[in-house]
Amino acid sequence: MNEEVDDVTIEESDENGLEKGAAEKIKKLKEKLAAVEKEKQENLDGWQRARADYANLQKTMEEDKKRLRGIIEEDFIHELLPVVDSFMQAFNNKNAWEAVDPNWRKGVEYIYQQLMTTLENHSLHAFGEVGELFDPARHQAVSETPTTEKNLDHTVASVLQKGFFVGNNVLRPARVSVYKLNE
Repeated sequence: MNEEVDDVTIEESDENGLEKGAAEKIKKLKEKLAAVEKEKQENLDGWQRARADYANLQKTMEEDKKRLRGIIEEDFIHELLPVVDSFMQAFNNKNAWEAVDPNWRKGVEYIYQQLMTTLENHSLHAFGEVGELFDPARHQAVSETPTTEKNLDHTVASVLQKGFFVGNNVLRPARVSVYKLNE
């Protein structure tokens, strides 16, 4: 009687039992091979999971770095806002500003422009203009200005301090006086 075992033909013989013993060994080897194949697949699956986990970890770490860099940048810009405010106050004091030597004024304006260009390159944008519609998410109303004109109601009457965005986030709200309709 011939028994086929995966490309191996074994002839059973009763004469010396050698073929029967060989069949038993092959059966055991097949079982061991199946166990090794199963272990190999488990190791491969584990390795692929570990590789995917590592790729995800790298992506998460990059995102965390970007977020941290953004927070540090925002904090630094926030610390520079008083400097920007000082420039703006100097420019808004017309009498004192006009009394300063014109060459010196040009130099200070140039320095201010350099500072603002650098901050804008880091996504800082000023806002807060007279006539804007009051938005409590962007403006901080510090006073009301009465008006009889209906179209001015709830618009910015004056800007006491500019507000700033970094990207789409309000870094500091604009401090404003808001028109209120008197009826």
